[in-house]
Amino acid sequence: MKMYIVYDSEAGHTEQLARSIARGAERVEGAEVFINHVNKANVKDLEDMDAIIWGCPGHFGTISSGLKEWIDKLGYLWANGKLIDKVGAVFCTTATIHGGSEATLLNLITPMLHQGMMIVGLPANIPENALYGSYYGVGVTSPVEDTHDALSQSLFAKGLALGEALGARVAKAATIYAAGKTTQGSN
Repeated sequence: MKMYIVYDSEAGHTEQLARSIARGAERVEGAEVFINHVNKANVKDLEDMDAIIWGCPGHFGTISSGLKEWIDKLGYLWANGKLIDKVGAVFCTTATIHGGSEATLLNLITPMLHQGMMIVGLPANIPENALYGSYYGVGVTSPVEDTHDALSQSLFAKGLALGEALGARVAKAATIYAAGKTTQGSN
C-alpha cells in the first residue's frame, strides 16, 4: 500500500503534523509512505498511490495559496479519472482555537470528492478525539511562535497524537480496500 502525504507549511507546525501522520501510517504493515512539501510534490506521483493525504495551515477558514495552487494542477488527473477510488484524508493547523479549522478541512475535502476519492476521517471513539472533535480529518491548534502557554502546547500535542491516529486509520483503510480489489479481481 502506497501513501503520499503532501503539505504546505510556513512556521513548521503543519510539517510536524504531516510527519506525525506519516509515523502513524508507517506502523501499518506493508505501508510505504512518501511525504513532500507542496513545492517539491509532483501531482503525477498521485496516480501510483493507494492513499493520498494533503494538508496546510488554515488561512481565514480556507486552503493556503501554496496548496491551492498545487491542487489546481490536478486537472489532467481529474479529466482521466486517475484518482477515482483512491483513499483520501486531510489535515490543517490554525493559530487559534476554532480558527477556521473545520471550514479549512471541508475545503480540503472538496477537491478529493471532485476527483472521486473516498474520504477517511476520525471517529469519536479514538480516545484523543473524543473531546477534540476533529472528525473531517485532523485540525490542530498550533502554538503561536514564541508562545509557551500550557494550553497551546497541550492542544498541539493532542493534535500530533490525532495525526498518528489518522495516518494509521488511512493506511489500514487503503490496505483493506486494496485487498478487496485484489479479491474481486479488479484494479
